[in-house]
Amino acid sequence: MTEKTCAACDCQLDANSIRVKVGGKTVEVCCEECAIALNEAGASVAGASVAGNGEA
Repeated sequence: MTEKTCAACDCQLDANSIRVKVGGKTVEVCCEECAIALNEAGASVAGASVAGNGEA
């Protein structure tokens, strides 16, 4: 069986993993700190794609 790892820091996940939706995809992280980091990264990417669409 493959071991699951945190989507943010690559640590091994246990039964207390947290599910986070980023870019329409659900991923698992090991702690609240990683969940916040992924949410912030997802918001940055979403903002960049909207800002970079060429419209003024």
